[in-house]
Amino acid sequence: MLTAIIMAGGSGERFWPLSTPERPKQLLKIFSDKSMIRETVDRILPIIDSENIFVATNIIQAKEIEKELGYIPKENIIIEPAFKDTAAAIGYASLIIENKFKDKLKVGEKIEVVVLASDHLIKKEDDFRKAILEGAKEAREHGVIVTLGIKPTKPETGYGYIEVKEDNIELNSICKVKRFREKPSLEVAESYLASGKYLWNSGMFIFTTDTIFKNFEVLMEEHTEIFNQIKEELKTGAVGEELSNRVKKYFDNFEKISIDFGIMEYSRNIRVIPVDIDWNDIGSFNAFDDIFSKDENGNVVRGKSIRNLDSKDNIIISDDVEVSVLGVQDLVIVKEKDKLLITKKDRTQDIKKLINLKK
Repeated sequence: MLTAIIMAGGSGERFWPLSTPERPKQLLKIFSDKSMIRETVDRILPIIDSENIFVATNIIQAKEIEKELGYIPKENIIIEPAFKDTAAAIGYASLIIENKFKDKLKVGEKIEVVVLASDHLIKKEDDFRKAILEGAKEAREHGVIVTLGIKPTKPETGYGYIEVKEDNIELNSICKVKRFREKPSLEVAESYLASGKYLWNSGMFIFTTDTIFKNFEVLMEEHTEIFNQIKEELKTGAVGEELSNRVKKYFDNFEKISIDFGIMEYSRNIRVIPVDIDWNDIGSFNAFDDIFSKDENGNVVRGKSIRNLDSKDNIIISDDVEVSVLGVQDLVIVKEKDKLLITKKDRTQDIKKLINLKK
């Protein structure tokens, strides 16, 4: 039985002022007339039934997500009572999925779970779905955790990397993972690209519920103890906000740690499928350079037209005013209602620091 967890708990800080905690990036209509989370769900509907799709989020965004995804059962909107990073979030959602379907399985059937971000862009959707189905088959038949690795096209410093054991990476094959690597310097990223043995870490995972909980038992014993306490609350039949309130006392005890650091870097049964699916994680405004067409001066302009003299390679987004630029280069200028952001492209990763400053 194939199911999905859509991770949708982002705070919207990296795309401020377009996004806010109440309406983060995944709820924005950036690339089409659909929100990014709607695009994510629609992308997997051909292979996963809507009643098998779950969304992990928080109380701030739950109502908007319910409205945006009206075809997803309301009880499938999982409200985390606290942000404890992806190990707790994925384990908690997997518990809920297992509890819902464990008594409905056929003899020998397993629950496969696909974990996806709610705000990634994938253009080659058919190839993506084929990779998901192949990964689910591998996870089901061999009890492994499968991730999708993106074939790198440049020495990117904004992504983590996956090193494979094979000397030659063949697209859409099953490869053994040697190790996960943190975001590198430019020099190191260039060496990764030249070696041909590294893939971008997409953050997409596929596993059975049996496999992920075995990994938690071995590698994250304290998380397992908390999961066992939460199981008792699931027996009450509570869902949504009621369940969130019930499990908060246990959730507070989770160590705040990602699934990458908690399991993926230490588990010995990880596989990766190298894919070319025209993927972008839209991690900052700089991604617009890769996604949108540019004018004759290399500027990406969204919304109102601009008045330009001797300015090039800028990203300019304005909802309601004409922006005039004179002799500037490599800036990001974003106007949204009564908020205005002006930054150099190489500082967009620091937007979070900016908005957290006290006025």
